[in-house]
Amino acid sequence: MAAEYRNIKSEHMKTSQNRRQFLKVSGAGALGIMALGPLGCATAPKDPKTFGVGLQLYSIRDAMDADAPGSLKKVSDLGYKYVELAGYSDGKFYGYAPAEFNKMVTDLGMEVLSSHTQVEAAGITMDNAKIMADAHAGLNARYCVQPWVQEQDRNIEYYKKMVDDLNQVGEVMKKVGIQFGYHNHNFEFDSFDGVVPYYDILLPGMDPDLITMEIDLYWVTKAGQDPVEMFNSYPGRFQLFHLKDMYEETEPYFDIQKDDIAPVGEGLIDFKRIMAAKDKAGMKYFIVEDDNQGNGKPFEGIESSINHVINDILA
Repeated sequence: MAAEYRNIKSEHMKTSQNRRQFLKVSGAGALGIMALGPLGCATAPKDPKTFGVGLQLYSIRDAMDADAPGSLKKVSDLGYKYVELAGYSDGKFYGYAPAEFNKMVTDLGMEVLSSHTQVEAAGITMDNAKIMADAHAGLNARYCVQPWVQEQDRNIEYYKKMVDDLNQVGEVMKKVGIQFGYHNHNFEFDSFDGVVPYYDILLPGMDPDLITMEIDLYWVTKAGQDPVEMFNSYPGRFQLFHLKDMYEETEPYFDIQKDDIAPVGEGLIDFKRIMAAKDKAGMKYFIVEDDNQGNGKPFEGIESSINHVINDILA
């Protein structure tokens, strides 16, 4: 598993965390000294939103279901600039009309970047795709992303049909100014008699002009893949990054296990190395996601993630 791009010794986690905390404290002190000019006046801190960090709202899904406006306010206060939605149904987002939801977001100084919206290859019609595209255009989203493949559909024949259907959906989206995308997990990297769907069906079959890849760095790592090697092999195909971390190195696996998900910067993934290759990847935006909702503390989790992104990964 491409050990060179991660710390592989989980027994060093406590030491690494202590060192990270020390660096934050000492770095903050150094910055404070530098900010004091000859007259002793401190420079105002940079607005966190200028770093352009996005949040997948699936990370706080229970809170969004309970109080969408209040939850969005908390996200904005933490410094997130973009949101990616995970609540589309029947032309609405979290129960709100597209323009209404977009206004809630923009009034808080954020922007709707993307939306995860399930497209079923067995039942998609172009009429349905048009309704979905118009809703996302009304939301003013830049991307609409296919996020998931049902377990019973993870087979070669389905993947082939899905690629054909998603290319057609991508055409419909493009007509209204939306870039369609595909979000991976780990199961796409499982081998079927030597055929690996992600490399042998999805990437070759998806028209790069119609479908971009939203690469989930946690899931590709758990599948034993090196993101930087992927970027080198398929340059320009990955406009969106999903950032989430992991506590432990494991052997590659292809079922969905979420217990090891960590806030960004608290685990083993070397995000600085990956972000250094963002131009080769074609990355335009990066998005924090926590499938486990912070293990019961969703806002604490996403706060930790954005702080690590700004202070450690982008530093």
